[in-house]
Amino acid sequence: MFSHVMVGVANFDRAMAFYKPVLEALGVQFRFQEPERPWAGWASSPDPRPLFLIGRPYNQQPHQPGNGQMVAFLAHSREQVNQVHALALASGGTCEGKPGLRPEYHANYYGAYFRDPDGNKLCVACHQAE
Repeated sequence: MFSHVMVGVANFDRAMAFYKPVLEALGVQFRFQEPERPWAGWASSPDPRPLFLIGRPYNQQPHQPGNGQMVAFLAHSREQVNQVHALALASGGTCEGKPGLRPEYHANYYGAYFRDPDGNKLCVACHQAE
């Protein structure tokens, strides 16, 4: 469905220090980094798309997180949701919702919510029964 998802950041080095361990813990493959631009990308597996990208806004204007926008990453287990949420907080993120069941979405929805250091809202979710 998606070619890529781009998330704007204000401080590229700080963003890399946040996203590298979080995406590695989810098993998402690091693909490239161009600090001079600056931007970086991670690829899906086994296909090369969709890509998840971070970088300074293309128009060189200051980054501003959007209200109502969120990127959700798929976890393979509830334990992985717990681990990634804890890692995100340890890497400079802020909690927007502790790991837990969200039955208002569906019976097996287990998710956690957090913001990156630039204020972008992220989620990690597992849809499998325990």
